[in-house]
Amino acid sequence: MKGKTLLKIIGAVAVINLASRFIGFLREVVIGYQFGTSSVADSVINAYTLPNFFYVALGGAITTAFISIYSKMGDPLRRDEFLKTVFTWLTVVLVGFTALLMVFSKPVMGLLFSGLEAEELALTSNLFTIMAPATFFLVIAMWFTGILNVNGRFSMATASTFVMNLVFVSIAVLFFPLLGPYAHAYGATISASVMVLMLVYMLKKGKFMNFGFRFKIDGEFKKMLRLALPILLGGATLQFYFLIHRVFASQLEGGVIAALNYSSKIVQLPQSVLMTAVTTVIYPLLAKKVAEQDNESIQHLYQKGLRMLVLTIVPATIFAYYYAEEIFQVVFEHGNFTRESTLLAAPLFQLLVLSMFAHSANLYVTRFFYAKEHSVLPVSLSVISVFGINVGLIVLLMDRFGAMGIAAATSISAIVNFLLLLVAAKFVLKLKLVGANTKRTVAKFVILFAALIGVQIGIEAWFPADMALLKLIVALIVTGLVFIGLLAGLRFSEMEDIRKKLTKRIVKRG
Repeated sequence: MKGKTLLKIIGAVAVINLASRFIGFLREVVIGYQFGTSSVADSVINAYTLPNFFYVALGGAITTAFISIYSKMGDPLRRDEFLKTVFTWLTVVLVGFTALLMVFSKPVMGLLFSGLEAEELALTSNLFTIMAPATFFLVIAMWFTGILNVNGRFSMATASTFVMNLVFVSIAVLFFPLLGPYAHAYGATISASVMVLMLVYMLKKGKFMNFGFRFKIDGEFKKMLRLALPILLGGATLQFYFLIHRVFASQLEGGVIAALNYSSKIVQLPQSVLMTAVTTVIYPLLAKKVAEQDNESIQHLYQKGLRMLVLTIVPATIFAYYYAEEIFQVVFEHGNFTRESTLLAAPLFQLLVLSMFAHSANLYVTRFFYAKEHSVLPVSLSVISVFGINVGLIVLLMDRFGAMGIAAATSISAIVNFLLLLVAAKFVLKLKLVGANTKRTVAKFVILFAALIGVQIGIEAWFPADMALLKLIVALIVTGLVFIGLLAGLRFSEMEDIRKKLTKRIVKRG
């Protein structure tokens, strides 16, 4: 896959993913409008915690391990048998697991969120009973998208997520007057089932999978399980952070879980769009390059991907940090989401946004370890960061700083995890962070980010505090113009590539 083609595909996936994530994020806005930062909002968010966790963590781990093995299979018959084996056991296990979650919904919710009052626990458990079937549909759907991705149908896979989020939000809005918070519960299960049906249609139409059962456990399937388990522990750190947030926040006052959730989801929006677009396209290609032992291409992908993440996520971080309160005013401060809710959530958001790049880069770098089937080291580093540094800091800081302590612990541990992964990639995988002209490259980035910070300070000082929407619009336009101007003025290679491409098009048309 050539560089231009790669960037074109990443761009297409990013556009579809942006729309999908926007609709998914709209659900959080709807929750804020309907329930604000109340205990009911906490219940709705807590009830969807496990289905979403298993979707991203378990589904992501299985899909990543599956792609690593499937992409290296050359025999079509072996591929077909492998698909049927994975489909069979995934279906059987998930159906049984989902049934258990439904039967024991109250003990499960009580165990996870031990600080909930009796009334809040009852509502959370009832909502979770209805949402639990979404666990089956979501994990299966994640694996189906992996099959489409490994066959180069990236846009089709991403489109299914868009449809799911659209159905989810539609049900939550349209049926809220009739069902109240239960509209979100039914929305979760129905939208996930719609996504599965859509993916089944795509797989059959593309002839990528012959659906059938095969109750045989062969070597490839065992290898996939061995690879998936460490990926589950090490590759889903962001979801573990969210889960830990809610477990500890359930011991604080009502509404804190909701405030942390809104803050986390705003942080997650830009990083998910940009990071997912890169990793979705690059990882299947990376697995093939590893199989071909093309170390030069692997090194190029490593540097190119991290550079793209820096150029996109760090400017977004700077912008979001300086306009945290304005973002919450414009996006959330409507309906039952009051000024007090904004003042509760915005400072949490500022702390969490500091780790936005680290979370994205951690997921990206670990893909290189998984592709080379070196999973123990990144898993160990993630476990140390999430369950060691993060939990330890929360215990240390929460009594004194409350929810701010939880947010600070998350950012610190994520940044430490990133630094540890960089060192491991250098010495274990022999991957260099930067290539030639290191000092010049670093100087360019320093100038770029310093200028962007200066712009935000200037706008913050000049604009009145009561003009949030206008302030955000002006800041976004000015920041965008300065960013593009600096990319061109400092001769960033990405801008040079765009300039050359435009020049060729003009010449060709002329």
